[in-house]
Amino acid sequence: MVNLTINNKKVTVPEGTTILKAAELNHIKIPNLCYLEGLNEIGACRVCVVEIEGVNRLITACNNVVEEGMKIYTNSPKVREVRRTNVELILSQHDARCASCVRSGNCSLQEIANDLGILDIPYELQLPHAKWSEGFPLVRNYEKCIKCMRCIEVCDKIQGLNIWDIANTGSRTRVDVSKNRRIEEADCALCGQCITHCPVGALRERDDTDKVFEALADKEKITVVQIAPAVRAAWGESLGLKREEATVNRLASALKMMGFDYVFDTNFAADLTIMEEGSEFVEKLKNRENEKFPMFTSCCPGWVRFIKTQYPDMVNQLSTAKSPQQMFGAIAKSYYAEILNVDPSKIFVVSIMPCTAKKYEAGVEALNDAGAGHDVDVVLTTREVDRMIRSEHIDVRFLEEVELDSPLGISTGAAVIFGATGGVMEAALRSAYYLVEGKNPEPDAFKDVRGNKEGWKEAKFTIDGIELNVAVASGLGNTRRLIETLRSGKVSYDFVEIMACPGGCAGGGGQPIWDGEELAEERAKVLYGLDEINDLRFSHENPAVIECYERYLQKPLSHTSHKLLHTNQEEWELNPLKNE
Repeated sequence: MVNLTINNKKVTVPEGTTILKAAELNHIKIPNLCYLEGLNEIGACRVCVVEIEGVNRLITACNNVVEEGMKIYTNSPKVREVRRTNVELILSQHDARCASCVRSGNCSLQEIANDLGILDIPYELQLPHAKWSEGFPLVRNYEKCIKCMRCIEVCDKIQGLNIWDIANTGSRTRVDVSKNRRIEEADCALCGQCITHCPVGALRERDDTDKVFEALADKEKITVVQIAPAVRAAWGESLGLKREEATVNRLASALKMMGFDYVFDTNFAADLTIMEEGSEFVEKLKNRENEKFPMFTSCCPGWVRFIKTQYPDMVNQLSTAKSPQQMFGAIAKSYYAEILNVDPSKIFVVSIMPCTAKKYEAGVEALNDAGAGHDVDVVLTTREVDRMIRSEHIDVRFLEEVELDSPLGISTGAAVIFGATGGVMEAALRSAYYLVEGKNPEPDAFKDVRGNKEGWKEAKFTIDGIELNVAVASGLGNTRRLIETLRSGKVSYDFVEIMACPGGCAGGGGQPIWDGEELAEERAKVLYGLDEINDLRFSHENPAVIECYERYLQKPLSHTSHKLLHTNQEEWELNPLKNE
């Protein structure tokens, strides 16, 4: 242990602790911009500088460790003067039109500048200019980038894709797409982790809210919206709701107030996905000698983009089942159009997703099988729907909860856990067990795949005497390690679930941003809690899904099911915008 003094307060911290961490442990805040614990501890922004008694120069708190007897001042006159100058210099190369920035009110630079009382910038404004690919789901604003390097480190160290890098030298230095490529030429998975770890508004998702407002105003359109499982665990965060208040029924109420005709649940389609994917897995097991294992889940378009660019020879091992989003769109414009007795082209399907890659997925032509244009017309992130709620001046605190519409609003607990890493695997195994054994397992029989803190987890289960080796990975860096180990022959699996974002969809690139906080695990607890209290915990017991098969699809893996609910990922183009 090391004894030191911070702002005249005597403290004791473990040896090797950084000054920044020592202050945090003792509830003393040192502002910072570029710091990400364990990822980006380079002191690039120089905002976290502190004064050490007896040392002439100021030092950065994020990458200097404490020493015995140190006397540290985190906000002395000298510190404030230098910190202010450093922030003013950053602002001189930053587009500070905060009123039109997507991160206004949730921006670390804005907060620090306000705290320092900066009202004028004494330096000449010099903004970098560069063109970005119009319409791409991921948007970069070069004029807002503060060169903190976070996006580079997250993409390199967590996702392992190296999409971002430093370009040019000296005063012309900027962060750009690596290897002098355009973004659509890079192997970007569109996971959005660079967005959620950017401290300012230099990175964001393509904003599609105007398209939705336009559709809502069109009296000829029947507007249908689906809510993804992970959204219900996060949508209230930026609107000031406690987790227990931010229910999916309260969100449904807000969406009804906006003018949506029907509010449904992606969980319905998640149950449908389990029926198709679980049946596909069981059929493969029956023909084990002639099939190639493992079978990979296919719900995550970020993962599909990853395997297509990094391991194209393994694409045929993906389940052919579409994601719940795309299954929902296909069903809405076929089965549900038939229920309403309307022309499917009049139905406008909106998805609310925790994901940026879903915007790409909705644009893939190979997924449009209902014969009425795009099966999913627009994808909104959780952040976008929150912005729409604010723009409609809806005070969600006083909304009455409303039930989701039927039949596509009925779902099970197995579906809601899709939003957590390991959830798809667990839900699939619950129904696979039933399909093989003819009876339900205990609902939590496969919970060993939960709680994937290390990003890669293995488990073994026995169904009807067949031993199954399964694995779950979240985060693309972990995914690469799993696949390389698999290809080396060191491990062997029957079924593998992959989610591109660490922690699964709960930590998706479209979720609310809390700088320096990772909330996937906390949000996942909400989803598992919803599963636990649900009367229905098996996808094959969803009455709306059963009725859908009886009235329209016949059975899992039927001809109609294959047409509407399955896909060939080898046919997915990586840049569908080029076709528009």
